Amino acid sequence: MEYPVRRLCETLKVHPSGYYAWLSEPKSVRAKEDQRLLGLIKHAWLESGGVYGYRKIHDDLRELGESCGRHRVARLMRLEKLRSQTGYRRRPGYCGGKPTVASPNRLERQFKVAEPNKVWVTDITYIRTYEGWLYLAVVLDLFSRQVVGWSMKPRMCSDLAIDALLMAVWRRKPKQEVMIHSDQGSQFSSLDWQSFLKANNLISSMSRRGNCHDNAVAESFFQLLKRERIRRKTYGTREEARADVFDYIEMFYNPKRRHSSAMQLSPVDFEKRYFQSLESV
Repeated sequence: MEYPVRRLCETLKVHPSGYYAWLSEPKSVRAKEDQRLLGLIKHAWLESGGVYGYRKIHDDLRELGESCGRHRVARLMRLEKLRSQTGYRRRPGYCGGKPTVASPNRLERQFKVAEPNKVWVTDITYIRTYEGWLYLAVVLDLFSRQVVGWSMKPRMCSDLAIDALLMAVWRRKPKQEVMIHSDQGSQFSSLDWQSFLKANNLISSMSRRGNCHDNAVAESFFQLLKRERIRRKTYGTREEARADVFDYIEMFYNPKRRHSSAMQLSPVDFEKRYFQSLESV
């Protein structure tokens, strides 16, 4: 059964002109503002490669001059089903045997460092492809969390770790002794690795046996990489995986990805601000 609009308005004690005005413009000011913000949120989320959650999206909006709250960003992203990526499980591996050379844990989980090129951390992870596993070694500067060296090979050998460290030394050219922290894997406890450290003024520090928390920063980077870029992927070739990882490290993570440990700046911007502060003194 249908009723005339005027009778319904009289029953609800609403003026017909108000009803017709609502029909012509049903969205409230708040709803219109939400729609505008959602456009900015989608743009920031897509620019991050679909990896940012609401906190970092909120930081991007604040940088644009928007004054919306963090919970509002979270609500809009939830309604639109925009979310940060999640990674895949760790590959089971063999954990046994004694290392050739074991160094003491000199770092002792002191992950906050006051200047660049004082402490580097390194580790190795794996990426699956249809050709087989591709192994990735990285070296990060604890000061800014910047990836200063990396290497990718089809086999997990000592050269994989040494090549990543060689890139870090070549890029950074440290003038003082640098601590390099790793786990007790065979690549880091080999005689070749130890010889390279001595030749390049690097001092070794190692996590305690089987304690991944002693190298948490390197572990955290790998979690980000898998969650934000290679989530549930299986690349067709190792070369395809290599190109994608290169793009993540050099085009997104180092120059763009915000870090709470770096005042919500990217690693590159955080170091730039540090060196600018030195020049102004």
